[in-house]
Amino acid sequence: MYVGRLLVAGPDIGAYRVSSRSFPNREVVRRDDDTLTVVPTDDAEPTDNPYVSYNCARTVGDGPRRGAVIGNGSHVDPVVEKYDRGYPARDALVEALHSLDYEKDDYDTPRIAAVVREDTATLGVVRRDALLVREVTEPHLVATYERNSPEPHEFTPTTASAAAKTAYQLSFEHEVCAAGVHVGGDSVGLAVENGRE
Repeated sequence: MYVGRLLVAGPDIGAYRVSSRSFPNREVVRRDDDTLTVVPTDDAEPTDNPYVSYNCARTVGDGPRRGAVIGNGSHVDPVVEKYDRGYPARDALVEALHSLDYEKDDYDTPRIAAVVREDTATLGVVRRDALLVREVTEPHLVATYERNSPEPHEFTPTTASAAAKTAYQLSFEHEVCAAGVHVGGDSVGLAVENGRE
């Protein structure tokens, strides 16, 4: 089954995966200690599509608000900005998703995002017909197609690296690359999985 881009998030763990038929030549790169970015690979065809490259994982907050934001587009940055200004996770997601709305491409692709903290996670999706935001205490999955409402999903990795690898290996079609996050103690871990040995 092809579900497009997806994320899984729960307390202390999360992952984002690019699945794509149209733009498979992409990878996740580490920009710095706090940001992972989806970019075209060196052999990708040039494109002016604004939805191909974006920050997909960023760390946020400190102390009890420490966490990470993951998502499938340019809305990740405004979620981070709102959260770092003190907005609750729910409100940061609602504001960013509502203002940017679904992607204006040929498929009206939904925007998906999550704020992952040590004790909880909040997932959001904005589609052509709805804006849904849900706080969860167990892992949930949301995708751009077919599974575009958050639903419980078994997801048991315990590190950022394992989360990225597990998301990459999910049984949905056309995996391209993945990012994982883990929030624990006084740190947030980020990891990359580009499917290369």
